[in-house]
Amino acid sequence: MPVCPPYLDPQLLDRVFEVDGDTVFNARALELFHLHATHNPVYRGFLTGLGVTADDVDSLEGIPFLPISAFKNHRVLLAGLDPTSHFTSSGTTGVTTSVHHVPWPSLYERSFMRSFTRAYGDPSTWRIIALLPAYLEREGSSLVYMAQRLIEATGDPLSGTYLYKYEDVAALLRRSEEEGKPTLLLGVTFALLDLAERFPQAIPNTVIMETGGMKGRRPEIVRDELHRVLKEAFQVPSIHSEYGMTELLSQAWSKGEGRYSAPPWMKILVRDPNDPLGYLPHGRTGGLNVIDLANVASCPFIATQDLGRMHPDGTFEVLGRFDHSDLRGCNLLMEA
Repeated sequence: MPVCPPYLDPQLLDRVFEVDGDTVFNARALELFHLHATHNPVYRGFLTGLGVTADDVDSLEGIPFLPISAFKNHRVLLAGLDPTSHFTSSGTTGVTTSVHHVPWPSLYERSFMRSFTRAYGDPSTWRIIALLPAYLEREGSSLVYMAQRLIEATGDPLSGTYLYKYEDVAALLRRSEEEGKPTLLLGVTFALLDLAERFPQAIPNTVIMETGGMKGRRPEIVRDELHRVLKEAFQVPSIHSEYGMTELLSQAWSKGEGRYSAPPWMKILVRDPNDPLGYLPHGRTGGLNVIDLANVASCPFIATQDLGRMHPDGTFEVLGRFDHSDLRGCNLLMEA
């Protein structure tokens, strides 16, 4: 059992994943709100600045969301916790990057293993090929951490991270098709485009998943154009995507058309750009607020810089960003 300060019930780390419907989710979220309003110095200070006290909030809609930029210059963490790991965002030279202090990496592993299994089945049934240059070339990437653990879980000796070995990747994809082996190609956007240009081939039984990110390697490209290029190059019916970020411990997954589904312990709300405390109905574009119950230690309530919209079926889209001066992380593609 992880070491917790006296005020924190260790069983809470299990309860955040035991969510069955909105009633339970809302109860868990309010439990975490009161925990952080009391014991998280940064979040408590944020609430004080807003003039909000814990007693003022009795519904999901009343919870204030911490701006994601707080992770750049504050230690966002419950009092009394000692982080054993740190995830950092990528960024250009001179740009301040975010740091997510993580006392329990096992909680992150539980989150992505469970959500991946919900979306794609047991990792042991897959061969996973990760094409993640830029991420692999720096320390502290939560995306690389997830990819490496999923690769280990496959038990396949050919699963792995391949950096710039495009020819090897192309040959392995061809072999997987011939063997009929279920294969997931997880790649950063610019690397997938490089592979598509240099080694186009028909791999219709391979799942291609882009994680976003051009990292200054190529001009930005709209999502629809990216997916069109990749579908034509590899003759696949759809392009999958992963929505995650340094400041979260959970991911949402898309199996095509850029529409993401979140696991039960993660919820997306669309805030009104003209009223940060107001919310928009389905179909309207606004800022994405994320409730990630797995973020027990740092902050479960994050106001991202992403723009998006919700659909009546519970899926959501990511359509761009408020501020393009700080392009980093995953899924920074713009929609035309």
